[in-house]
Parts: sequence; structure tokens; C-alpha cells
Amino acid sequence: MDLKSTINIVSIVCLLLLTGSCEIGKKAKSDIEIEFTQDTLNVGYTYWWSQSGPFIGSCGDELSFVFVGTVTDLLEPTDDAGPLYTPQKGFISIEKIFKIKNLGSNNYANQKYFTSDCFDGVGVRPGDQVLVFCYDYEGNYTIPGKNSVLKIDGFDDPLLKSIRKYIDTDQNAQKLKKDIKLWRAHGLDEDLIDVIRCAKETDGNR
Repeated sequence: MDLKSTINIVSIVCLLLLTGSCEIGKKAKSDIEIEFTQDTLNVGYTYWWSQSGPFIGSCGDELSFVFVGTVTDLLEPTDDAGPLYTPQKGFISIEKIFKIKNLGSNNYANQKYFTSDCFDGVGVRPGDQVLVFCYDYEGNYTIPGKNSVLKIDGFDDPLLKSIRKYIDTDQNAQKLKKDIKLWRAHGLDEDLIDVIRCAKETDGNR
């Protein structure tokens, strides 16, 4: 082998190694680092929405704010909303964020704590670790209720891997075909199946 060939091979190997190191160092969309402030994000409750959870709408509405945290306090339910719904205020300490949609002047501002009055019937207690899904409505973050606050078994819970895959692929539901059983345990399999079906039809029409 002549010197020129050797140099070419070495160059190709170096290029491959450099490319590989860049890919390894590339952060996923759901890998978000936050320097928290000791403030609280107050999120409204869209109690009139017919669906809640990560897969709402026939084709999967865009998630706006997704995070893992620990329930720190739950107040007693009230009748402040009259016949509309039963408000119960709860507080969550945010630990890890997977999605932040920019809402301009109302964008998330690194608050450490989350509060909403959507906790009636959610079935969580102080100390529970939860995965939370928020959307946006009229320029503000909103949470549509029960299935948008899911109790999890720590950071090793397979739900986290699944939802991060969904976020990292720009909510391509077809990537979650093998996860239907996982979401079935939370009563969300039918919603996921609908969104997968829509994604398949959309791809087929391109």
C-alpha cells in the first residue's frame, strides 16, 4: 500500500470517528437542562376538554409542557367552581423537564414548582412521583385533567422512555407501536391507537 492510500484510509477513519463522536454528544430534544428559580407556575385546568393525557385529539395535539416531579401538597376539594367541576389544588416540585413549547410572553420561566386545581379524582398523594402533560390554550399552558398526571415508579419507569421517544421524534406516534401495552395499564391505549392510525394515514398520503 502506498503512502497516498494510507493517508486516505487514515483520513476516512478520523472522519468516521469525528462524526460518531458528534452524534454521541448530540442532545435529544427531551434532554432539557434547567436552572430552576424558586417560583411557582400556576396552570389553568381545561376541565371541559373531553380528553386528557399525552395523546389527545385524533392526530395527537402538540404537547406544550411535559415534566416529572413529586407531589408536595394537596389541598381539600372545594365547591368554588359551582356545578362546573370540583377544584382541588395541588402542588408539584418539578424535577426533570422533557418538553417546553415557547408561548412567547407567557413562556415557562424556569419555575421550580407547579400548581393547578385539577387534582380531584387524579388519585395521587403527597410524595408520589408523577409524569405530567400540559398543552396550551389561548396563549397559556393548560392541563386537561385526570390522565395528565400519571403516577410513576421513579426515573426508571418505562413510561418516561416512551414519552421521550414520542417527543424526540416530533410526536411520531408510529414509533410507539410497541408501547401500546405499556400505555394500556393507564387506560390510554385507545388514545394512542387512534393517534398511530392517523400518523399511518398521514404518511400514506404523502
